[in-house]
Amino acid sequence: MKKGESDFVDASSYTNNEKSEKKSLSKITPKKDLPPLSSEKAFAQIPSNIRQFLDKAGIKELRLSQRKSIAAGLFTNTHNQLVCTPTGSGKTLVAELALLDEIVNKKKKVIYIVPLKALASEKYKEFTNLYGQDFKVRISIGELQNEKYALDFDLLLTTAEKLDSLIRHDKALLYGLGLVVVDEIHLLQDDKRGPTLEVLLSIFKAKYPSLRIIGLSATIGNATEIAAWLEADLIEDDWRPVILEHHVLYDNTMKRFR
Repeated sequence: MKKGESDFVDASSYTNNEKSEKKSLSKITPKKDLPPLSSEKAFAQIPSNIRQFLDKAGIKELRLSQRKSIAAGLFTNTHNQLVCTPTGSGKTLVAELALLDEIVNKKKKVIYIVPLKALASEKYKEFTNLYGQDFKVRISIGELQNEKYALDFDLLLTTAEKLDSLIRHDKALLYGLGLVVVDEIHLLQDDKRGPTLEVLLSIFKAKYPSLRIIGLSATIGNATEIAAWLEADLIEDDWRPVILEHHVLYDNTMKRFR
């Protein structure tokens, strides 16, 4: 895939598992193109004890994707969400708001899946600095015998391959789990890593129907199709903090395109 092109995930390859109903919920019709709340109204929907974390981080204004996610019910329902917005647009904070609510208010555990060990280590350091004083942040990317402490967690950072191994050894890992965040969910199309991630998500959908899934991606090409497979509300926009421009030098003249 060339840089800048969107990944296209073939949803027709997914296993057609029989789906159990979520708690008191019938099959969800994914929402799309939801109007965003104003930053003030969006902040008002965030529980006060979660807003304290934002104040501590110096966050005073919410970006478009975050306001759309809150409008779709980030704090008012248990729907899955698929957040597809450009790099730097604030997808990670959507996941952070959801995991904070899950851990602090609902007293549930959260697993945060990333594609690379290095990224898991980076997120672990970041989340430990932000939330390590408030709840147990753990990482599991190495040998199982060296990581038994990681099973005692509120928030666990791991890769799809490692999580697959962990739950094959001990399904108790999933007890009390309320949310799974999948960063770079477009890697479902990856020949090597996609099948493992697909199997995990299929298991969660079929065996743990009350489990919430939030997927994050900047480059997925068929977001509507994947949102339908996940039974997720689709959060999309094209806002980015820095305008993307193309510059072409021709005949000693620089031309700029947006």
